[in-house]
Amino acid sequence: MKLSEYIINDIKPLNSNSKISDLQLLFNQLTYSHIPIKDENGVFLGTFFETDAHCFENGKLISEYLYSIEDFFVRSNTLWLDVLEAFAQNSANIMPVLDEKNNYLGYYELNDIISLFNESPFFFEAGGVLVIEKGINDYSFSEISQIVESNNGKLLGAFISKMKNDVAQVTLKIGNTGLNEIIQTFRRYSYNIISGHEEDSYIESLKDRSDYLNKYLNM
Repeated sequence: MKLSEYIINDIKPLNSNSKISDLQLLFNQLTYSHIPIKDENGVFLGTFFETDAHCFENGKLISEYLYSIEDFFVRSNTLWLDVLEAFAQNSANIMPVLDEKNNYLGYYELNDIISLFNESPFFFEAGGVLVIEKGINDYSFSEISQIVESNNGKLLGAFISKMKNDVAQVTLKIGNTGLNEIIQTFRRYSYNIISGHEEDSYIESLKDRSDYLNKYLNM
């Protein structure tokens, strides 16, 4: 399924000539962190944060507070992982979607994007999780893949889970084999082994954390 199929259109952007009281009322009716705003010509301007909106004078127009508007958005062809990153960077649970001509198409909900993450093979395919680390200038994903595959493993997913003091920590999901031989090979290539999990308990922990992030951003 294309990510664009998750675009929602049930809430139209408020006009900048609307009153702040209209914005506050909408926030009171919804659980969204931000509300999209357009100008009188229908051009998308950005979003207002809920906390800011409740600090404004309700009798004034939204256009009088455009200095507080936040201009984050994603494109209709933005990859889902980049969309998830945009949610995290802007502490939002709603993400405006624009086309290449900057026309407002609708918005994504954080719940829907996180569900795509949880449904990826990284989570639901059987396998083990291995966390390794090495100097930022010393590791490569091609080398990591070669090590896994040379031991008859199948790399189901990999991402940099931590980067500090010129050391990169990489989390791997590996299928088709046990981890012992793979771990020994990584050690021969001077990788530090942070943890290795043959069972899916670590994956369940990651799911719980993503659920917690979802609940936190919806507070």
